[in-house]
Amino acid sequence: MERIGVVGAGAWGTTLAKLLAEKGHAVSLWAWERDLAVTMVKEYENSLYLPGVPLPETLEITTSLAEVAKGRSVIVLVTPSHVLRSVSADLRPFITESTFLVIATKGLEPDSCMTMSQVLHEVAPSMRTPAVLSGPTFAKEVSRGLPAAAVVASAEAVVARQVQGVLSTPTFRVYAGSDPLGVELGGAIKNVIAIAAGIVDGLGLGHNALAALITRGLHEMSRLGVAMGARADTFAGLAGLGDLVLTCTGDLSRNRQLGLALGKGGSLSELLRRSPTVKEGVNASKGAVDLAHRFSVDMPICQEI
Repeated sequence: MERIGVVGAGAWGTTLAKLLAEKGHAVSLWAWERDLAVTMVKEYENSLYLPGVPLPETLEITTSLAEVAKGRSVIVLVTPSHVLRSVSADLRPFITESTFLVIATKGLEPDSCMTMSQVLHEVAPSMRTPAVLSGPTFAKEVSRGLPAAAVVASAEAVVARQVQGVLSTPTFRVYAGSDPLGVELGGAIKNVIAIAAGIVDGLGLGHNALAALITRGLHEMSRLGVAMGARADTFAGLAGLGDLVLTCTGDLSRNRQLGLALGKGGSLSELLRRSPTVKEGVNASKGAVDLAHRFSVDMPICQEI
């Protein structure tokens, strides 16, 4: 049994905390919203981000970063991309060099265009090399025990294997990988392509156009990744093609739903104002274009978004 802290009580963070607690680990889940934390303690449910999914009574809920991090062998970071830097800085005093860090946030930091592991390294360069988790995983399905697969990648093989063992369950198959940059870029850029896919469906442009968009979107992801030092084959795997297909076609995809509403004439500012959840594709779109310019890569779909 591991003592695990999960930082971020959105749909995916809550799902991972539930999965780990049900596996028998001692898990603490950090929520930024105090009212949400109080409700979760009373009702054993995250009614805001994961309604209808009962949480195990063994799962601890806290609003204290010290409580979620102190004495934990594994810390899973699942915050929105734009706050990972500040949250990581606040966590730093409570994390030791032996702590396994897992980044489950999919996105690029606004303005800097950094991946989440690059942000973490800049905030805490002495921390252990992190692992990154990504793949075709809708929280609503994973939280209900439906079968899914993901990849956890790290520059250190021992870290990837250790985290693989911690996360894997009979219904959640986790593969170990060695290309964290490719895994992170796939998880970030696919959200931008998913917005475009939603727009295609919203405009009623048909299945042919959608298939073409997904295929060309995969090429954009791969070209950028290779130019930045990632491996091309990573984008043919779960964190690339797998996540891209799911996010571009699945009705549970928040980024696809945003694009769908835009394609039907919705206003971006109004759609974002009405939604309680973060659409990582919006933040990643500018970052993707900036990186494309920096590495001289043609990415017309991301450019249009």
